[in-house]
Amino acid sequence: MRHNKKFNHLGRTASHRNAMLANMAVSLILSEHKRITTTLAKAKALKKYVEPLITRSKDDTTNSRRVVFRYLQNKYAVTELFKEVAAKVADRPGGYTRIIKLGTRQGDAAPIAFIELVDFDENMAKAPKASAKKTRRSRKSAAPKAAEEAPKTENAQETQAETAAPAEATEAPKAE
Repeated sequence: MRHNKKFNHLGRTASHRNAMLANMAVSLILSEHKRITTTLAKAKALKKYVEPLITRSKDDTTNSRRVVFRYLQNKYAVTELFKEVAAKVADRPGGYTRIIKLGTRQGDAAPIAFIELVDFDENMAKAPKASAKKTRRSRKSAAPKAAEEAPKTENAQETQAETAAPAEATEAPKAE
């Protein structure tokens, strides 16, 4: 029975699972865009694995570095985590990663997702939005406005032509 066994074993032995999650965490931290694509189950397992490490990296002490290195086994990833990642997430109280579902994989229909560090995605960053002009979608109100504007423009052209015609008429006798 599975009583009180809460994490996903991912069909692997404990050592295989720990090695795989460590490798995926290193890939996530060292990647250029701080994003990797994987299956949904692995992404969820990685989220539980990497978020405590990011929390630990906020406190830059020798002991914290040793604990994180024990999990990741990659000194470049530890350096990146404590320098760049910790600086960006310093004021965030948790929720450092985001999982976005991408659909299913072609070969075996496994659900695919990408997991990314939240503060490193410029497209999703909260920026002040410009106030959008509200427009109505109804065709009924759009058609009469267009019909009203068309005669005004024709009248404006006629009035311009009328004002231009007398000026030309007055200039024509002077030229003769």
